Amino acid sequence: MSGLFSVALSVAVIAAFALAIGGAYLLVKRKERKQGLLMLLCAAVFFVNVLIWTLPTPG
Repeated sequence: MSGLFSVALSVAVIAAFALAIGGAYLLVKRKERKQGLLMLLCAAVFFVNVLIWTLPTPG
């Protein structure tokens, strides 16, 4: 992996964790349910993208 690719993956994981924590906070405090759910959905998309990028290719 190149250095830039590793940095991009790191930033994506950090952003996903921040979105997950922020979304959970909004849901627990019952402030903004819709925004909290959207933040959790965005975090899940980030995690899946990182998983897809790091899976080994067959062959």
